[in-house]
Amino acid sequence: MFVQYNPNPMQKNVGDCTVRAISKAMNKSWNEVYTELCAKGFELCDMPDSNAVWGAYLLANGYKRFMLPEVCPMCYTIADFAAEHTEGTFIVGTGSHVVCISEGGKIFDSWDSSDRMPIYYFMKEEGAQNEL
Repeated sequence: MFVQYNPNPMQKNVGDCTVRAISKAMNKSWNEVYTELCAKGFELCDMPDSNAVWGAYLLANGYKRFMLPEVCPMCYTIADFAAEHTEGTFIVGTGSHVVCISEGGKIFDSWDSSDRMPIYYFMKEEGAQNEL
């Protein structure tokens, strides 16, 4: 089920999906996540929304990355993933979009992206502590 979620202080909903998804997953403000991603980007000499930067940020904060099998890459959607993953919090990537799924399989985003095809996801490992 899609739930409208947009922590962006200016209510923008284009270009900051990574910050929005991580904000929801980590229960942090948009500003806090954006600042931390900028710091990680500076450290890695890359843009804060690059896959390498936000992936490294999540790994440093106890998350693990998982690839989805390519059994039916054009028919498996974010809605399907959410229906199958009702326990835990997930940051799901499509290659061009990032969304948070939590609270019993709800899709938290600023727009309904449930029909997009997921490629990979991050999930926090049990007992892992945040580095930042």
